[in-house]
Amino acid sequence: MKAVILKKTGGPEVLYAEEVPVPVPNSHEVLVKNEYIGINYAEVLSRKGLYGWAPKRPYTPGMESSGVIVKAGEGVDTERIGEKVMVGAKHGSYAEYVAVPEIQAIPVLKHFSMEESASFLVNYLTSWTALFRMAGLKEGETVLITAAAGGVGTAAVKLALKSGCNVYGLAGSEEKTTFLKSLGVIEALNYREKLWPEKLNSFTEGVDVVLELVGGDINKQCLELLKPFGRMVTAGFASLDLNKWNPFSVYKTYRDIPRFSIRQLAERSVAVMSSHIGILLDKSPGLLMEEYEKLKNFTVENDIHPVIDKVFEFDEVSHAHRYVESRKSIGKVLLKI
Repeated sequence: MKAVILKKTGGPEVLYAEEVPVPVPNSHEVLVKNEYIGINYAEVLSRKGLYGWAPKRPYTPGMESSGVIVKAGEGVDTERIGEKVMVGAKHGSYAEYVAVPEIQAIPVLKHFSMEESASFLVNYLTSWTALFRMAGLKEGETVLITAAAGGVGTAAVKLALKSGCNVYGLAGSEEKTTFLKSLGVIEALNYREKLWPEKLNSFTEGVDVVLELVGGDINKQCLELLKPFGRMVTAGFASLDLNKWNPFSVYKTYRDIPRFSIRQLAERSVAVMSSHIGILLDKSPGLLMEEYEKLKNFTVENDIHPVIDKVFEFDEVSHAHRYVESRKSIGKVLLKI
C-alpha cells in the first residue's frame, strides 16, 4: 500500500507517498481501507517539528479519515467488516489502509457523504468540547470565534448558530469574512485590521465566550473583550511560525505564547481554559465518546454538514499541506485515495 512516512521535519516537500506493508490489526483493532483523509493544522505543525504531542519519527501522520472496515482483529465482531466508518486517531491516517482500536472506527452518520465523514471528527469534537463541555455555552449568549473560516472555526460557527447564540467571527481576509457572513454570523471582522476590537464593541458590549484558535496578540485582545463571568477556551495556535535558525522567529514565538495570571483573571471575573481531544483519546476515551454521542445527536437533529474547501489526490499531499499553510483554505481540505 501507499503511505506517507514523516522521516524528517521541513517544508511540504518532505511529504510523499511510498510503498509500505499493509498493517495487520491487533486484538480489538480493525483494518480500514481509506477513501478520504482529513488534513488538520496540527499535522502541519508536526511536519515542521512544532507539535509537542507528535510521536517519534519516522511515523505516518494523519488524525482522521473515512473508509470501510476490511478486516477485524481478534475480539472484534466480524459483522463490522464492510461497515463505512470515520477514523479518529493520533496519527496513521495518511495511508491507503490504517489499523486502529475498534472504538476509534465510528460508524458514519447517515446524512454524511464519505468526504464529509473525513471532515467531522477532529474539527467538530474540538469545537463541541470547547464550546459546550468547557465554556458551557448557552442559548442567547454572545460568542466570538477566531480563525472562524478554518476547519475548527466553521464547525464552531455552525454549532453555535444552531444553539441559538449570537455569533461573531474573525478571519484574515475579505474573502473569508464574506464567507462567514454567508453562514449567518452577525458580523465577521478581519483581524488584520488594527481596530477590529473597537469595531466589535460597536456591535456588542463584550462577549460571553471566545473560542480562540490563533494565539499571539489576538489571544490577548480577545481576553479583553470578555464580559464578567466570560469564558475563553484556547484550542489552537495558528500564529505559531517558528524557524529554529531565525533568532527573531524564536523570540516572536516565545513572546506570543498565551500567558495569564490568576490575579489578572480574578480582577475581571473571567476564565481561561484549554482542551486537547488527542490527549483525551488516550487518557479518557470513555469521556470523549460521551461527548461524541451528544455531538452526533445534535448534528443529526440540526442537519449540520462540514464545510469542504478542496480535495487533493493522495499523491498531492505536499500540495495539500502547502495550500493549508497558505491560509487560503476555507473549511476542510482533504486527500482522496
